[in-house]
Amino acid sequence: MGTSAREGNRVGHVDLAIIGSGSGLSLIDDDIDGWRIALIDNGVGPTDAFGGTCLNAGCIPTKMLAMPARYAVAPAQARAVDVNLSFRGADFAALQARVFGRTDAIAASGLAGLVARPNVSVLHGAATFIDAHTLHVAGQTFTADRIVLAAGSRPRLLDAPGFDEPYLGAFVHTSESIMRVPQLPKRLIIIGGGTEAVEFGHIFSGLGSQVAIIARRDSLLRAFDPDVAAAVTAALGERVVLRLNQQATGLEPDDDGGVVLTTQDPDGIEYSYAADAVLVCAGRIPNGDQLHLERAGVEVDDEGFVRTDEHLRTTAAHIWALGDICNRHMLKHLANAQARVVKRNLLAERDGGALVASDERFVPQGVFGLPEVATVGATAAELERAGTPFVAYTHKYGWTAYGWAIADENHFVKLLGDPESGRLLGAHIVGPEATSLIQPLIQGMSFGQDASTIARGQYWIHPAPTEVVENALLGLDRAIAEHRRAGEAPGTAI
Repeated sequence: MGTSAREGNRVGHVDLAIIGSGSGLSLIDDDIDGWRIALIDNGVGPTDAFGGTCLNAGCIPTKMLAMPARYAVAPAQARAVDVNLSFRGADFAALQARVFGRTDAIAASGLAGLVARPNVSVLHGAATFIDAHTLHVAGQTFTADRIVLAAGSRPRLLDAPGFDEPYLGAFVHTSESIMRVPQLPKRLIIIGGGTEAVEFGHIFSGLGSQVAIIARRDSLLRAFDPDVAAAVTAALGERVVLRLNQQATGLEPDDDGGVVLTTQDPDGIEYSYAADAVLVCAGRIPNGDQLHLERAGVEVDDEGFVRTDEHLRTTAAHIWALGDICNRHMLKHLANAQARVVKRNLLAERDGGALVASDERFVPQGVFGLPEVATVGATAAELERAGTPFVAYTHKYGWTAYGWAIADENHFVKLLGDPESGRLLGAHIVGPEATSLIQPLIQGMSFGQDASTIARGQYWIHPAPTEVVENALLGLDRAIAEHRRAGEAPGTAI
């Protein structure tokens, strides 16, 4: 029977130490049951939950709340197809019980499963390196032959007056705490303009909160393709109070028991917004800075991400890394894929096999708001900055039979193709089921197929949503052919 550090076990020496209980958990199975393993977990959020960010405060609970929010805004969509519905409110406590009843049970089961393994010790606490093979955790020091850094990332906090004041801090939340608030905020301010801000804006406005989003830039999702960013900004701006080009400057108490957020625009004009809760979505910080990595000879880059080679080995030969701690994408599906690479390489080293590389050419990303967004590959702006020739083609949902069925007017598939090979350089979808519709495009890019082959090499069900992808591919193929005939300068949207 394995043990937990809360039970007072002493570790001494292990074959493998894993720092982080998210994707790093998948390294532990019967393939390495002959190794003595230590799994180090510092917990996530206000409950110090086991199992990493995705399970407890990220991908899974947010998507379990995003779907009820989508149902809540269905009346507006139904009116477009001549159906009258009404939203009578959401039982927020029941939603929380369903979501965290599921995720908390999985976390508890996962911990119990590890403790039951005779070769595994679970240590609860923050890990720090003493030297390249020595770790200090939970009041004890032990050594390890091999170490995997899977410590993830944490929310970035705001450095502005009032945000660190104890009383006002009770009104300030991050993604790790906002979903567990005792009651649905009547007035919620979200600071930030990225994926988290968009998803939480959708969730809480859908469930009934009055939401205001304060963003420093001139649109939401600035890192995405410009057409995607513009579409999402316009759509969410119809549901929430959207204030762009403003930066938070302070937080003060309000006479009604809430708080007042002050902001400033580029011209120095100040604004104030009252709220019952403030959600900071200012990005995330890789947790490598908490580990004293320099003592182990592990290098980080200028932004604090652990440096790895193509095999995910760090600058210390016996230390590997995966997930948010070493990758700017900060996506769970990438962390899972990297865990599989690290696992194979650990076994290869043990058995004298060849190491495998992590293929991160085409890492997709989804935004589960309304509208839904999916993207993979380069954006038009990135290609233009790099001077890479491309042809762009956009196909609207409304040009397909499925689009007619849902009376769609605003959603689209945008594809960027190489004018010589016809292969996809980027794919960007805004609209219903975007995160599912993009999958054949990811597959085509991964296997090096051109737009014509992806479109014509299979059947597409009619009149399913996937026809918008098929038609976008055919449209890009035509646009590339026209570009070749005309000898046009690359980079022009067709």
